Amino acid sequence: MKTLKIYGSTGSIGKSCLSVLRLKQGDFALKLLAAGNNLDLLKKQIEEFNPEFATIYNNDKVGELKKFLAESGLNTKYIPFEKSFEIYSDITLSAIVGSAGLIPTFKSIPFTKRLALANKESMVLAGEFINGECEKFGTELIPVDSEHNAIHQSLRAGRKNEVKSLILTASGGPFFGKNLEELKKVSVEQTLKHPTWDMGKKITVDSATLMNKGLEVIEAHFLFGVDYSNIKVKIHPQSVVHSMVEFVDGSIICQMGKTDMMLPIQYALYYPERVATDDFSFNFGESLRLDFFEPDYETFKSLKLAYTCGKGDITDRIILNSANEVAVSYFLREKISFVSIPDFIEEMLNKIKRERVSSIEDVLEFNEKVKKICIEEVTGGDF
Repeated sequence: MKTLKIYGSTGSIGKSCLSVLRLKQGDFALKLLAAGNNLDLLKKQIEEFNPEFATIYNNDKVGELKKFLAESGLNTKYIPFEKSFEIYSDITLSAIVGSAGLIPTFKSIPFTKRLALANKESMVLAGEFINGECEKFGTELIPVDSEHNAIHQSLRAGRKNEVKSLILTASGGPFFGKNLEELKKVSVEQTLKHPTWDMGKKITVDSATLMNKGLEVIEAHFLFGVDYSNIKVKIHPQSVVHSMVEFVDGSIICQMGKTDMMLPIQYALYYPERVATDDFSFNFGESLRLDFFEPDYETFKSLKLAYTCGKGDITDRIILNSANEVAVSYFLREKISFVSIPDFIEEMLNKIKRERVSSIEDVLEFNEKVKKICIEEVTGGDF
């Protein structure tokens, strides 16, 4: 029985992972459940799964968690969030959304055999450091994002020197085909109505702006060592083909299946084995249509900005990600418009002074500095 730690257990990916454990009872021993803020759900998860340890990032809720554990009669022990990284496990699922997931991702690497990575921002902010740490400690990195998981599966069809390009698919979000004038009128409610995936709010907004795909382009570069010129994006509204690999002989290998994150999570937990299950069987129905389109880089310029920053310096990627996180949070609070998101990111890229970043500590320090600047700018600017 393999041991498992879950960071972000109350989020979308974390809940899907626990659903996998329900289906495969007895295959994993739950070492840790770690939540960010949702203590009510964390309590229910602890009662159901009885992990060895539990923690919460929000310091204001630590006392209540300790009290709950003391009175619950369960064997689960509290551990401070910053100490939880040093609990050893066979597999660590990093599923905290945004730049907040970088520290759990990086600091868990020396204490786990496999990092199941669902936090794309870790690779965007510090891909070179994550890869270096995994190499140093012999930690296996398996992507959980459906697109990168699909590429990981497709790459099993050939050798690395046979790969011509990676093709990431994007649903196009709720505004595929709309022009800039139409986008000026969209609401938060409309933006959160994703046509094919059920995700958290931040990722859903990123999907609508195509920034999610831009971040995935950067992540793919670090995960698979492929140059940006050989990483392509195709709009695929059906979300059936989750991504593809083009080989030098012209063959294209794709992974397709249900739009259910439980499938890539299961793959990451059991790799290199495939476990028999009927729970994710794909229903072809009477017909199956697969459409692929070129992205509109001018209307959805977040994707274009991501390519540019990926090819640039690490500080460009940090500014890109931080400015996007701030802009999205203010959009969700209806403080700025949808079309202002990429405009704000572009302005921050032009305005913020770069600094020398040569360690993970430098990444964290510069990231916090950039976020503060972005917050000041978005509250004081005309967006």
